Amino acid sequence: MPGRAVAGLIAGTTAIRLLLAWAVGLGIDESYMVAAGRDLRLGYFDHPPLSWWLSSGIVHLTGSEAPVVVRLPFIVLFAVSTWLMYRLAATLFTPRAGVWAAVALNLAPVLGLTTASWVLPDGPLVCALLAAALCLVHALEGRGTAWWLGAGVAAGLALLSKYSAGLVLGGAFIALLTQPAHRHWLARPQPYLAAALALLVFSPVLVWNAQHGWASFAFQGGRAGGASFRPFGPIATLAGEALFLLPWIWLGLMIPFVRGLRAGPADWRRWLLCWLAAGPIVLFAVVSLWTRSMLFHWATPGYLFLFPLLGDWLDRWRQRRVRAWAQGTAILTGVVLVLAVTEVRFNWLSAFKPGFDPALQGVDLTPLRPVLAARGLLNGPAIAAPSWNDTGKVDYALGGHPRVLCLNLDARQYGFSPGPGAHIGEDMLIVAPRQNQARIEASYGKLFDSIEPLEPARLEFPGRGTVEVPLFLARHLKRWP
Repeated sequence: MPGRAVAGLIAGTTAIRLLLAWAVGLGIDESYMVAAGRDLRLGYFDHPPLSWWLSSGIVHLTGSEAPVVVRLPFIVLFAVSTWLMYRLAATLFTPRAGVWAAVALNLAPVLGLTTASWVLPDGPLVCALLAAALCLVHALEGRGTAWWLGAGVAAGLALLSKYSAGLVLGGAFIALLTQPAHRHWLARPQPYLAAALALLVFSPVLVWNAQHGWASFAFQGGRAGGASFRPFGPIATLAGEALFLLPWIWLGLMIPFVRGLRAGPADWRRWLLCWLAAGPIVLFAVVSLWTRSMLFHWATPGYLFLFPLLGDWLDRWRQRRVRAWAQGTAILTGVVLVLAVTEVRFNWLSAFKPGFDPALQGVDLTPLRPVLAARGLLNGPAIAAPSWNDTGKVDYALGGHPRVLCLNLDARQYGFSPGPGAHIGEDMLIVAPRQNQARIEASYGKLFDSIEPLEPARLEFPGRGTVEVPLFLARHLKRWP
């Protein structure tokens, strides 16, 4: 039975993700979101608030910031996303196509690994978009106004997760506008009622931005800026997206995508999926013509809606070959995953190149607190870190007490808390992972009377040895720009 197969898939992959969430510390972005998002707010600088609310909510509920705890809501959401993917593809095509769409979703690393468990906006975004799409399909089939209302609420939750949801929702409007069989809905009140509901759910973001000079919108919009023409930018962007998805999965997504667009609106199911996908895939490839700040996972919400097409395609292949394809991909992914996790836990690469530690960002610096406490440094001068990402790692390690200042003008969410400017005339303890004295002096020497290196904090990690975190005592903050 297809439903049982998907239930087994969900149970197995969820167990693996829980194990990984326990085995690997929070990454830089995760530490930052958990630490900077401890205080519940209507909005946040980097992204809309839903993912921040999830991590902060589970911490307040359980009293723990352990990686497996803060990742739990995101793991649960991806279990729901897997079921929604199955239902979407099964509704549009066949139940077996739904099974293969769900399998492929879990095999794509950028979705099945990072979106599926990390403390990032992508987890709630993917779940909400799939729910919105499934409700929209049922609404277009004339199953009642309730499905339109469900689509509106889910669309609002997607916007409350990440701004790129707007590209997918715009694609839905284009699909309706260009599809003769369903264009009549645009003359009815249901789509506009759904849009009003989406705007209502999204309204906390508008309120927060209005109160803070539209800072979040300006930050995200500014990332599309650039100053030079990059003719090979789209190729590099598409290649990076293919790597994140796995090249053979990416190819299996793009072939039916191109075919669906070429075939036109006669097949409304494929036409709808193609237009839901087109916005993020096309826009970010085009923007990469002039900007280097493109991140490959930004287009993931678009690729999400090509998995039902891939599931339908796999359903038409010889099933023995499809099973071999899925098993081979799972084995390869598993091997790479074991290598990555063991490197985080044991840093075995340093045996080949001493001092080489590429996985350090996945190590929680939680031993830092007792080390600083033993040296009497927790109750001394204010503690600061050199950048927003370092501040997130240090702040997470110290558990929020004392608060950690971001000693950088690009402070992200830390810019909305009392910063270094509130400590003029005071000394500061600079905790600087990945920094050295020359860089600290060059960056902050003019702001203080002097900066003295202290004995570094030596953090012991069972299995991977000692990690040294540089410490500096900065005397008398003279000014803050």
